[in-house]
Amino acid sequence: MFSTPAAPRRPPRLALSLLALALAWPMTGVQAQTGGTARAPAQNPSPSANLALPSLGDGEGLTVSAERRLGDRIARSIYRDPDYLDDPMLVDYLQLLWQPLLAAAKQRGEVAPELAERLAWELMISRDRSVNAFALPGGYLGVNLGLLAVTERPEELASVLAHELSHVSQRHIARMMSNEQRMAPWMIAAMVLGALAAGSNPQAAGAAVAGGTAVAAQQSLKFSRDMEREADRVGFGVLTGAGFDGQGFVSMFDKLQQASRLNDDGAFPYLRSHPLTGERIADMQSRLPSAAAGVGPRADAPVRPMGLPSAAMHALASARARVLAERNSARWSAWVQTALAPTARPGELYAGALSAQRLGQRERALELAQRLRTAVAGDARGMADALMLELLLSPGMPANPALLAELRDGALASGSRGPLLLGAQAAIASGEAGRAASRLQAWVVDHPRDAQAWQILARAQQALGHTLRAVRAEAEARAAQFDWDGALERLRAAQALPPALRNADPIELAIVDSRRRDVEERLREAMREEDKR
Repeated sequence: MFSTPAAPRRPPRLALSLLALALAWPMTGVQAQTGGTARAPAQNPSPSANLALPSLGDGEGLTVSAERRLGDRIARSIYRDPDYLDDPMLVDYLQLLWQPLLAAAKQRGEVAPELAERLAWELMISRDRSVNAFALPGGYLGVNLGLLAVTERPEELASVLAHELSHVSQRHIARMMSNEQRMAPWMIAAMVLGALAAGSNPQAAGAAVAGGTAVAAQQSLKFSRDMEREADRVGFGVLTGAGFDGQGFVSMFDKLQQASRLNDDGAFPYLRSHPLTGERIADMQSRLPSAAAGVGPRADAPVRPMGLPSAAMHALASARARVLAERNSARWSAWVQTALAPTARPGELYAGALSAQRLGQRERALELAQRLRTAVAGDARGMADALMLELLLSPGMPANPALLAELRDGALASGSRGPLLLGAQAAIASGEAGRAASRLQAWVVDHPRDAQAWQILARAQQALGHTLRAVRAEAEARAAQFDWDGALERLRAAQALPPALRNADPIELAIVDSRRRDVEERLREAMREEDKR
């Protein structure tokens, strides 16, 4: 159980602001009247999906395209929020959970082909320490660091993601909007954005939800109890269909209920605002084999399929989340002292090494990271190696060229985003920017919305003297986060380079011109949407 004492109260930021207006897990909001055409039954359902669920409507009041545009607009402001965190290692870990869940939902027929193609299906991380997650229109889902920190096993965190995925796949957001015909979707988006913009101003945040219209919008975005039950049950089928132990749902519910009863210090908004019910816990327990009567790992738990993260890897990801969420140096010092014990577990070694680096204890950070590398294997070893490379790249760290080169080469050969981005930075630092640029260029072809990869590619191109390509990469980084004004400014800056720099790369110059026209069209579309409102 995560036992970090409550942090001093601070102004509401990304996740706390979204809590009142977005879709948090697990909610039990006011009962809403629902309706609509029946949803087609799932194709090829898994054996665990043997309960026919009633249709709650198809969200016909909001088209998929409109929902995606709404989500993109909200996501654009989330990217700008100081609490938004693009930590490649944690993103990689979440993807190991998320992709099997999404694949299982598609295979079960829970995610229709149109939704699979047109929604974003993108995870975001908030630095917030509260135990929370949320879903937004358009297929965007958020996870707080506090949730990562408090979970003890992969299936617990996966159960939350499965629940959130089900809210999106069943179009609960669109349904709730349809039930509130007086609330235009763009009005709701404006209020969500207002809460985000008020992150550093509690008074403004309060004003954003003070009026009667704001209260109506808040209620319209709360899930009905029926929708919560549907998300639980669909999510359970998705979780087990992906190969995770369904006990994760039960243990996560129990963990949150215990937290609510014993130490709700304001850090558990799920339960403070939306208490769990014994009925929901019992419903999940009834879906497990009879041997699973208690909470915790089962003796008859299914064998985790290849590709799903191990419990050891989860322990390291959870430790990373704890340190990244913490702002109290006293806690970092305590984690360092815990890690120094000869019996320290891998998660404690990881937290201690990262904490030592943040405290400026460079030699100690490297010592603990090396102990961690020798203590773990498999997928956890990959995270340990990435931590060591991250430390070696930190300012002021003692030079170790041989180890840096070994870890750099392994990272550049990796197919995972986190090690790749670290390896590219190591290559730039060691004077091999060409290797970094080549590897990153191939990556962004397949992942054009990876803003951080574009930013590192810009550094690599600048180190190679390819100014036009560097400026274009900066533009692509902005476009990846829907900052169309910033992208257009950088593209125009690329076209305004001196002829010696601009004309040296005619193919790239043609790409810049084409992208400028694309971005200008995006801006015109945004202006037309504003005019409609």
